[in-house]
Amino acid sequence: MSRRDPGGNPPWFDGKALDEVGFCEAFLEEHPMIRVGGSFFSKEGRISDEEIIRKEIYEMLRPYLNSGLAKRTAGIFEMLKLEAYAPSLPIYEDRLHVANGTLFLSGTFDERKDFCRNRLPVKYNPDAPQPVTWLHFLSELLDAEDIPTLQEYLGYCLLPTNRGQTMMLLKGSGGEGKSRIGVVMQKLLGSNLKNGSIAKVERSPFARADLENELLMVDDDMKLEALKSTHYLKSLITAEMPMDLERKGEQSYQGQMYVRFLAFSNGDLESLYDRSEGFYRRQLILSVRKKAPGREDDPFLADKLCTEIEGIFLWCLDGLRRLIGNNYRFTESSRTKGNREEARREADNVLLFLRSEGYIRLKADSTITSADLYAIYTMWCSDNAYKPLAARTVSMTLKKVAVEFGLEHDNHITNSSGKRVNGFWGIEALVTPPNG
Repeated sequence: MSRRDPGGNPPWFDGKALDEVGFCEAFLEEHPMIRVGGSFFSKEGRISDEEIIRKEIYEMLRPYLNSGLAKRTAGIFEMLKLEAYAPSLPIYEDRLHVANGTLFLSGTFDERKDFCRNRLPVKYNPDAPQPVTWLHFLSELLDAEDIPTLQEYLGYCLLPTNRGQTMMLLKGSGGEGKSRIGVVMQKLLGSNLKNGSIAKVERSPFARADLENELLMVDDDMKLEALKSTHYLKSLITAEMPMDLERKGEQSYQGQMYVRFLAFSNGDLESLYDRSEGFYRRQLILSVRKKAPGREDDPFLADKLCTEIEGIFLWCLDGLRRLIGNNYRFTESSRTKGNREEARREADNVLLFLRSEGYIRLKADSTITSADLYAIYTMWCSDNAYKPLAARTVSMTLKKVAVEFGLEHDNHITNSSGKRVNGFWGIEALVTPPNG
């Protein structure tokens, strides 16, 4: 409660006039917080819902003002931003802010709380029992050699850092229960986790700013549509410098980002144009085990897992310490490495097509039009269960590897109608193109 003078009024109200500066000082004394980079932070972390602050202001003013209360609340809220201003709030990589204090990765625990960007809603309990339900769930979901990878990545998501420079994708045919991991992470991270769409991160100019001060974004059902661009995703995964962020109706600004990405899907993350090493190197792809025949799903499994959250936190903490000890290099099984290579091969199926037999042959004095070559390529994709890439992407890939395969692009290749069109020297068709 605010201190009152003998007349029953608080020091910031004399019965007629409101001392706005005095009100803000009293408010911050009762509700300690600072404002950094456009957000309020308390000792419990970022205040994601600023309507809570407005409501507190309103409740403090309501007993003393009879009119214009909404306008006065809005004005004081703006003044509070100035009164609470702080130039910076450090991002610490040597400690975790938990519900009951501060846990240093060295092993020291302090019950005191400081202002912080992220406070986890879970308590640190070094004597928490082993999360047996969680461990059994993982043993059915993943091969044993892939569980340490998941443990390290979930631990990585506890700390505000991008040093791992990696996102994680869990893929399966559906129904395996992989999305339960997202539910557990929501319990572990609370408001420091945002559910969203990886495609929207690239598509929407405002999506990046929504991820500021977040530890993790979960895409629970990643769409299999190929990304038109991967620039923002790659930049967020590896962010080491402040990024330009934009909110609707506001001037763009620089923000320090450390959000990580966890996606669940039935397939790989694809790009329309990006076939670079950097795009695939930034992905940890775990394949989940198929659902056992006759297995009955437990509708209360997520609830049971969340009751073990203190033990799961210790399990994640072990993974984080192992990751840091390995200089932020993740444990990867041969299966996980193979998943990355398979995703890259699928994306580069033009190269597989060039090396195929029975459809085309590399022959220096032969020519083929781009239209005929693409028609044969789509036939090969259909026969081999590959998803055909766009014609422009195929043409760009062929130009890029022209020297390696002895090809030469020419826009004066004669087609079957006698017209001069785009095409290539160095390829002979062994089959008749569809509609050719």
